Amino acid sequence: MDLLHNLALGFGVAFTAQNLLYAFFGSVLGTLIGVLPGLGPVATIAMLLPSIYSLDATPALIMLAGIYYGAQYGGSTTAILINVPGESSSVVTAIDGYAMARQGRAGAALAAAGLGSFFAGCVGTIIIAAFAPPLTELAFKFGPAEYFSLMVLGLIGAVVLASGSLIKAISMIILGLLLAQINTDVISGTARYSFDIPELTDGIGFVVIAMGVFGFGEIISNLGMPAEHREVFTKDVKGLWPTKQDFKDAWPAVVRGTALGSLLGVLPGGGALLASFAAYTVEKKMKGRPGDIPFGKGNIRGVAGPESANNAGAQTSFIPMLTLGIPPNAVMALMVGAMTIKGIQPGPQVMTSNPQLFWGLIASMWVGNAMLVILNLPLIGIWIKLLTVPYKYLFPAITLFCCIGVYTLNNNTFDVYLTALFALIGYMFYKLSCEPAPLLLGFILGPMMEENLRRALLLSRGDWSAFVTRPLSAGLLAMAVMLIVIVLLPSISKKREATFQED
Repeated sequence: MDLLHNLALGFGVAFTAQNLLYAFFGSVLGTLIGVLPGLGPVATIAMLLPSIYSLDATPALIMLAGIYYGAQYGGSTTAILINVPGESSSVVTAIDGYAMARQGRAGAALAAAGLGSFFAGCVGTIIIAAFAPPLTELAFKFGPAEYFSLMVLGLIGAVVLASGSLIKAISMIILGLLLAQINTDVISGTARYSFDIPELTDGIGFVVIAMGVFGFGEIISNLGMPAEHREVFTKDVKGLWPTKQDFKDAWPAVVRGTALGSLLGVLPGGGALLASFAAYTVEKKMKGRPGDIPFGKGNIRGVAGPESANNAGAQTSFIPMLTLGIPPNAVMALMVGAMTIKGIQPGPQVMTSNPQLFWGLIASMWVGNAMLVILNLPLIGIWIKLLTVPYKYLFPAITLFCCIGVYTLNNNTFDVYLTALFALIGYMFYKLSCEPAPLLLGFILGPMMEENLRRALLLSRGDWSAFVTRPLSAGLLAMAVMLIVIVLLPSISKKREATFQED
């Protein structure tokens, strides 16, 4: 009964005119940036953080959440039509989706992606509503030692589950932790690592790093891509409804992808990207019907499974952020930043101190998913036309608005220069094939880890054994050690590499 009461409260908040408008705006913008290659939700949310200062917390978070799961829908459009994933989690969708488009079945591929995403999004939201309250109750048992151990587990999980090289992922996290140390020490009141630059005594701005590395860095890297290699199948998008056989083939993949994505979305470093790769791997290993189209040649299961998984993963990644205040991926790190900007301390107290925000955000996800089906299937022609916008007009306009947004944060040109520096660093990461998401996680969790470490040591009078004598803390640290041991096993290491293979 409590769950029904809470959902009634949430829908009451979500169905106000203002919140419906911002849910719609977030969904449209999310689809738009998902459709445009190179502009992912991380870059867009980073660019929009300055705009939320004038909004109330609830509509601001509803809009940012809409951008996140909207991008998962939109990313499949470019992956299927032009073989350019609009979102990193749509990389594997492009393999069979583009093959279907070349066979004149782009409509069936887009419909499978859209309907699978809607089902997965709804299931993911139900899981959040069901499991968030008990997890919040558990979170109240956490002290400083437990929070520190949980963050250690989170960072190690982000390394283990990150795509690409483990060494590079560890380096990114360490760099993020080091950048987080540039500030004024809260206990002694002395500036640390500011190099006598007054603007650095308050630390590097979260928006500056996020917008520089993800926003401008993505733009610079995309400007190097030759536009003439893209082929848009606009003439082939007809007959949006899949055939009866398509439904028979796709629905088991949708269910499997939803289950896998719901589980992996909760894990630190998991989210939509890992879920989509894992779902594609599972589908390839599942036995198909006789005469089934091979994977890589236009099998609809290769579209339905990953698209369902990435949307379910996107939804359930809100659980650790809302209940524990721990962001499991880069987008949730940005959401934590947005909550901090609005003066809300992320963590278990959000549900009790601000239930309208908590349940309003969850209810808005149902509303947003319904909007996205309407936006993505009947209006597909509009999104296709956006693919023809020349980059020489699109990217300068985005850059200009980003610079204005950064400047208006503190009315300080130093922030703009610093963002430009991080843009170059972001481009360097791209060239070196370094995934920058762990850097953002390290930067967000660094101050929280330091604060909880020092609080735990103060309470234990400097006794480090407090972290292993408290059962919950010891259990979390044991899980972290176990993760390290498992990922170093040769057989697991090979499987991990195979999971992130694109073909």
